Amino acid sequence: MSTTYTPVAKVLHWLMAVMIIGLLVLGVYMHELPLSPEKLQLYSWHKWAGVTVFLLVWLRLAWRLTHRPPALPESMSPLMRLAAHAGHAALYALMVVIPLSGWLMSSAKGVQTVWFGVLPIPDLLVRDKALGNLLVQVHEALNWLLMLTLTGHVGAALWHHFVLKDDTLRRMR
Repeated sequence: MSTTYTPVAKVLHWLMAVMIIGLLVLGVYMHELPLSPEKLQLYSWHKWAGVTVFLLVWLRLAWRLTHRPPALPESMSPLMRLAAHAGHAALYALMVVIPLSGWLMSSAKGVQTVWFGVLPIPDLLVRDKALGNLLVQVHEALNWLLMLTLTGHVGAALWHHFVLKDDTLRRMR
């Protein structure tokens, strides 16, 4: 069994990492802007990228199911293995539910997403202002949870690389 991820897995990992960090930064930035054509354009771009991440995570999950990832280092304790698996499960779950919560929020707010301005994405809910406002809070809370989980993920990778000096980080390079 290989000790590194496949090239496709690596590309998907780093592409999604850049996209997700960009989405988080854009989301925080645009949230505080006053209503303007610029803010509406940024929201459109955010939604297009969110739909793209939603599609890519399914591709990534399919790849992972058909291409077993490399085994964790033998030196990892059972508790560290459990934490690694739980962290990855949380990341995958958040990569699915966050775009879904954004889609539900847009639907409830009555603002249809048109992917790259070309492909209309069907609304999942009827317009409901109260539900839309609740889904804004859900979407924001999930994104804060993602930021916390990503911080743990990056921190663990760096700890493995610089403190434990094992090959955990190199497996994804």
